Amino acid sequence: MIIQLTDRQKKIVEIVKEHGPITSESIATMLGVTRATLRPDFSILTMSKILDARPKVGYYYVGLKNDDVVTKTIKSKLVKDIMTPAIIVTEETSVYDTIVTIFLEDVGTIFVTNNNCLSGVISRKDLLKNAIGGVDINKVPVGIIMTRMPNVIIAKQEDSVLEAAKKIIEHEVDSLPVVDVEIVEDKEIYKILGKLSKTNITKLFVDLAN
Repeated sequence: MIIQLTDRQKKIVEIVKEHGPITSESIATMLGVTRATLRPDFSILTMSKILDARPKVGYYYVGLKNDDVVTKTIKSKLVKDIMTPAIIVTEETSVYDTIVTIFLEDVGTIFVTNNNCLSGVISRKDLLKNAIGGVDINKVPVGIIMTRMPNVIIAKQEDSVLEAAKKIIEHEVDSLPVVDVEIVEDKEIYKILGKLSKTNITKLFVDLAN
């Protein structure tokens, strides 16, 4: 869990970083409050290992390493926090129209539905193979050439981003459909809620770096 510091705690940290080691009396004087007022703040900052104290010397800054913060943040992020809308076509959509869609939307993967439920997935590579394969791409429906369920790797909203990223690497795919699983007549159906892509994960790293 990432520690959320109060404004006063942030001021204490800045004072210790600039003037440490420094006594609690001096910090209280600089903030215009009593030592007793700051006691809970010092407890939180020392227990979280942001500050440490030495008898008769005072407080000094320890701080969390940047990589610790990044690791904790990534582990705390869920798929629903960074997923984006999925680009979808139906099984009846022609290969030609799917190719147009994939380039207009500038995505690497399109998800295919049947009766509004996930039924397959198709990538740029799949479309390229069929475009140069001599078939009439205006007449062939994408449902014929797609990768069908249950061979599609999925993610759920409550999955961690880390686990989803591992799936992307392990299965060598560009993105995962984020789905909600429902049981209808003893069968699992998958409603598409969005997608998690390599781009989503890259943006998360950039945000953390900033």
